[in-house]
Amino acid sequence: MSPQLGRREVISLLGFASSVLAFGCGSDAAGNPTSPEGTTAASTNASCAVTPTETIGPYPSHESLIRSDIREGKSGTPLALTITVVSSSNSCGAVAGASVGIWQCDAAGNYSEYGTQTTQTYLRGIQTTDANGQVTFTTIYPGWYQGRATHIHVEVVRNGSSVKVTQIAFPESMNAAVYATGTYASRGSNPTANNADDIFRDSVSSELASVSGDPASALTATFTVAIT
Repeated sequence: MSPQLGRREVISLLGFASSVLAFGCGSDAAGNPTSPEGTTAASTNASCAVTPTETIGPYPSHESLIRSDIREGKSGTPLALTITVVSSSNSCGAVAGASVGIWQCDAAGNYSEYGTQTTQTYLRGIQTTDANGQVTFTTIYPGWYQGRATHIHVEVVRNGSSVKVTQIAFPESMNAAVYATGTYASRGSNPTANNADDIFRDSVSSELASVSGDPASALTATFTVAIT
């Protein structure tokens, strides 16, 4: 893990859970926090198996960032990300009324509210799932930082309690295609693949988003989070 991430993630779980009672997030965040043509990768997380729990990373936000568009002017390939929350103990039934928070790095590998970006709030947001258990965020394709595969952080809070912290992985082919274009091109491809990542190497098939579209213009992604 990059030194900008730290390993204090577990501490912020309580902060996020308590602040979402007022529709906020809880704890510290961002920093510099680890690969080819854009094709669709089918997510295998649509089953009723509970989604793996992962480290919380550069922390949910201190702010009550209830919003669908989290870009705040950040450049990058537009990404419409739909997350569906289902219950593994209820035959994969949709979970309505859950708070879903996401946070990610920008094209340069930086997080808001973290490191040198402590006064910024970009690429963070919370929404409440609808009757279909879904939320959709307007964001950008995440960048990368040394030591980690490309990812987005997710936390699901239900009835005031954190019930799942996980991370979304992205297909290697799409990563390479995106990182060869636009604002990403100057940094090039992510040197850390999913199967070499400490978080994803043992669970990537359960945490891989389905992504489609044109890497140079706009993409859509879907991901299912199964809770107990």
